[in-house]
Amino acid sequence: MTVAVVVEQAVKQFGPHKALSGISLTVAPGELVALLGPSGSGKTTLLRIIAGLESLDSGRVILDGTDASHVPVRHRGIGFVFQQYALFRHMNVADNVAYGLRSRPRATRPAEADIRARVADLLSLVQLDGYGGRYPAQLSGGQRQRVALARALAIEPKVLLLDEPFGALDALVRKELRAWLRDLHDRTGHTTLFVTHDQDEALELADRVVVMSQGQIEQVGTPDDVYDRPATPRVFGFMGESSQLAVQVRSGVAEVGGTEVASPLAPVPDGEGLLFVRPQDVAIGLAGTPGLDGVVRGFRRHGAIRRLTVEVAGAQVEVDISPSVHAANGTKVAVRFQRARLFPATGGGVDCRPPAAHQTGEYAI
Repeated sequence: MTVAVVVEQAVKQFGPHKALSGISLTVAPGELVALLGPSGSGKTTLLRIIAGLESLDSGRVILDGTDASHVPVRHRGIGFVFQQYALFRHMNVADNVAYGLRSRPRATRPAEADIRARVADLLSLVQLDGYGGRYPAQLSGGQRQRVALARALAIEPKVLLLDEPFGALDALVRKELRAWLRDLHDRTGHTTLFVTHDQDEALELADRVVVMSQGQIEQVGTPDDVYDRPATPRVFGFMGESSQLAVQVRSGVAEVGGTEVASPLAPVPDGEGLLFVRPQDVAIGLAGTPGLDGVVRGFRRHGAIRRLTVEVAGAQVEVDISPSVHAANGTKVAVRFQRARLFPATGGGVDCRPPAAHQTGEYAI
């Protein structure tokens, strides 16, 4: 059974620190939602409030249309998976998975045969057939995380909550488990929220991403929305790698030091603004070709590509180039932005294209 989760004007304060500042959020039944943000943004606090592990100072949590703000955690129908697994070391895998069922009051506790059957089904679901007799110390980190998830699913939760579920795992295991969790969600259909500070994890897994900062929600949208159309400078700076330049908007064109660098695709007011650009959307050419004057200040391998750091108008701009290209420190270049996003002093962000003078001709070192 899947249910909707609604949070209305949630406020939570710890001493002088306001962890949540009137947050409102609606999660549809069966949706997989990522709560994404830096440390201290309030994402784990929000998750724990939905679970009932923390109480609200004001606001409401509504589960399946019912106000659950004062419902004890054990009656909310929540499955919670912690970052550090929280498995019982003295219990084997089967007993860990069965714990929530065996802890129910006698009147609602399933028969032991039914519990064993449920445990076997869940271990098969999380691809741990035959592991029921092992103990947590005998499992890898990825296997322990799957046991923790099976234990959360055993109680047939209405909502599944995961707090940094892959944070304690190495990069390769995280990547494998991300694909596995997405497939598992598609098969079970639970309404699921998970906390992460990993942008790639959120973009790969979630139906929608909630970007949080300083106890507030900056933006809610699909992975494409938050990556391609960030609503605020803070979201752009957090979602993937980027560089920013202070610009002046005059007659609908963004300039740096009198040189046109970007043409907004929607009207923006004249005045100061910030231009954000991603490394893959920057092109460089030989000095004297159209663009901003720049000087190479760094040059390094970055996975499948090479990355330059170019000093432009007192700022550092990151540029992705072919691994076959070499540019020594101190090389003078011209820089242009093939795609960028402008945040004027007032109003929302606007996508930009290169000015007309930068849109023609070959442009490469």
